[in-house]
Amino acid sequence: MSTLGILNDRYQLEQTLGTGGMAIVYKAKDLMLERYVAVKALREDFSQDAAFRERFRQEAKAAANLSHPNIVTVHDFGLDQKHLFIVMEYMPGTDLKTLIKQKERFSVTEALELMIQACGGVGYAHRAGLVHCDIKPHNMLVTPESRLKVTDFGIARALSTISPDERSEVVWGSPHYFSPEQASGMPPSPASDVYSLGVILYEMLAGRLPFIASDSAELARMHREDIPVAPRFYNTSMPAKLEEIILKVLSKEPSARYRTADQLGRLLMGFYETEHSDSFPNGNLQQLPKLEQARPNTVRVEEPPAHTPTPVPVKEFTPPEPVRTPQRVVVPSQTSQTQTGIAERVPDGSAKSPIDWKTWSLGLLAATLLLGLIPFWFYVYLLLKP
Repeated sequence: MSTLGILNDRYQLEQTLGTGGMAIVYKAKDLMLERYVAVKALREDFSQDAAFRERFRQEAKAAANLSHPNIVTVHDFGLDQKHLFIVMEYMPGTDLKTLIKQKERFSVTEALELMIQACGGVGYAHRAGLVHCDIKPHNMLVTPESRLKVTDFGIARALSTISPDERSEVVWGSPHYFSPEQASGMPPSPASDVYSLGVILYEMLAGRLPFIASDSAELARMHREDIPVAPRFYNTSMPAKLEEIILKVLSKEPSARYRTADQLGRLLMGFYETEHSDSFPNGNLQQLPKLEQARPNTVRVEEPPAHTPTPVPVKEFTPPEPVRTPQRVVVPSQTSQTQTGIAERVPDGSAKSPIDWKTWSLGLLAATLLLGLIPFWFYVYLLLKP
């Protein structure tokens, strides 16, 4: 679109915000609702291509179904003056890539505050069944108040349409930020977006990308094969635990990373709260998304193991010794033993039963009576005998 004008008799284009290979983004005024919006207009030559028109429509449809504080809201979609366009909320500020160039290196606090918000937006898309497929700092807008929003779902894929066996000869995405599986033409997954988030976090803290090459094919090879230099080599003030998280996210195998952006976001949030619980230089903690509370219709997924799981030592179980209850032992005199019948202790621990004189006396009496009846019965027998 060579000159600024009015689109669809409603959107007054006022200023060019950015240009890309396929589209131009304008700041515009919605004459009907009297508010500022951002208009992304597809270039005329691409607007005539049926494949690009469908892709542009899919971007608008995918983004319009997402409602989250860290995702740019889509208001409208249309065709005018041979240009397809998407109308989105206008955000004053700049993209994250520009900020990285300006700052060169972020503090740990600043990087975590922005990355946790990015994970919140991308994680919401994952829960909605979408893979962004083009996560890069150019597609993250940051306001002067450090509010971050994810945009540009131009090549997003619905999880329901992705086949594990599919292969592609055309690689979509940005070579500096796409995942090893994308570089190989394999199907993307939420873990692919997680890898791209890890590249951005690496760049924010180390002051440079993990892989640098002038050729896209070489960049793709490096993502597939090379191990990145540990970010603490470039930034020694980075905590070792955070470096460990970044290197795990940059694993070549998707199963060795965190499976969704929500998982990564919760981990970074926990690290942020642990390391910075006493002081928050930018005061942005209240802006960070409540990742645990904003998870509608989700299923808890356990964190996948790394390539070689660290063996956990199993402590051999030793049964506790029996508790010995002390006994109160009364040692009576010899006389009292005889009189009261207390058991005598013997060396082997057994007890000798006392003599029951009453029982013995009764038994002796019974025996005497029985023996005394014998002569009597013999006498009766002699009297009755004929």
